Amino acid sequence: MTEKQILQPISRSSPEKYSEGMAREEGALKTTTRRSFLTGAASAVAAATVASTTGAVASPLEVQPSSKSMGRTTVPQGYGMPSKYEGHVTRNRTDVYVNKQNYSDWSMTPIQHQHGIVTPNGLIFERHHAGIPDIDPDTHELVIHGMVRQPMRYTMDNLMRYPSISRFHFMECSGNGLTDWLAVKSKTVQQTHGLLSCSQFTGVPVSWLLDEVGLESGAKWLLFEGADGSAHARSIPLDKALDDVMLVFASGGEMLRPENGYPLRAFIPGWEGNTSVKWLRRIKVSDQPWHLRSETARYTDPMPEGKFRQFSMEMECKSVITNPSGGMQMQGPGLYELQGFAWSGNGTIKAVDITTDGGRTWRTADLEGPVLNKCLTRFRYRWNWDGGPAKIASRAVDSTGYVQPTVAELAANRRIAGFVQHHNGIFPWAIDTNGEVRNAIA
Repeated sequence: MTEKQILQPISRSSPEKYSEGMAREEGALKTTTRRSFLTGAASAVAAATVASTTGAVASPLEVQPSSKSMGRTTVPQGYGMPSKYEGHVTRNRTDVYVNKQNYSDWSMTPIQHQHGIVTPNGLIFERHHAGIPDIDPDTHELVIHGMVRQPMRYTMDNLMRYPSISRFHFMECSGNGLTDWLAVKSKTVQQTHGLLSCSQFTGVPVSWLLDEVGLESGAKWLLFEGADGSAHARSIPLDKALDDVMLVFASGGEMLRPENGYPLRAFIPGWEGNTSVKWLRRIKVSDQPWHLRSETARYTDPMPEGKFRQFSMEMECKSVITNPSGGMQMQGPGLYELQGFAWSGNGTIKAVDITTDGGRTWRTADLEGPVLNKCLTRFRYRWNWDGGPAKIASRAVDSTGYVQPTVAELAANRRIAGFVQHHNGIFPWAIDTNGEVRNAIA
């Protein structure tokens, strides 16, 4: 690994500037290498070990009780579960909105505990409009009708006989971050950004079935409708459907969980989660959108002069530091690795910058492969915290050249008031001298 030198802030208005050479910060050239980081970490561990003993030499490693007895027997059948010591890693609902019922509700992924880009199926965030239906796959059917030459009815057995494809993609609710636009309301990154997950989705491209039923001239839109109590539905442009939309029956190597659409859902890569209709039962083809309540009264963006932006479904480039993040505690000055995720509904992540001084200077983080299209990308940055107050944040750039904006930049073109969605602004965490990490959006 080559040495990483600290960069001065650079303009992201022209992506070609991104590859410019290293610069000096405050007149001093600083470098951090993998070797120095590991050496420093080893020294810190050694110091802690010596300090914990009464002599100058560390005590011999004790034999653990687990090495002195037999472990539990192998379970002959059943579903494997996490260790009881990981019981704190759970989906949690919002701590901002107090809901008096649990039917139109959501729960959030603990992304501060996610290792790697794949979210375990039991932790993928939830969003429901009328609870979770219990659907028998042997009786479930999908109908495709409308402006087609041959309407078709498919059972799950029919669909699963098609060749399938698998793709890694993120999925994000458009309301991710809506509670913390202008003021601190949430304490942890699970609460601010937990309506976000990533998995390997398996299913059949919608384009294959549309080719089979045959589209009539003038067809431009599809209606996807779910079999839940709300009959949640969304209008999807035909061009998007033919590009990369999937009919998904599995994620993370197993069949969908009921809360995530079992036995069949639409999956629309890079677009807000509510368009990936769960428990899919119907696709209707038309020459125009339906303008449903979920496309007029909800899931629209308030714009200047009282207007609303409709069908703004792409989830734009975004990132957040997950470790350290709100509610965590730094263990004194020294070397740390800042970690987080970046993603874009319009392509791949090309770069992530890190600031540790509230945006005055920015430095380039390392991207961890694989870097995939419309997928979570993990980033890392090695930082020597001096123990003083700090404000850390990340800023992502995607393959289109789009740069993650500040909240102020978003507010200049959006009315940030009420139930506002599509918050992809730069999100800071403050670190106090005592090591406490807290939400610093205000």
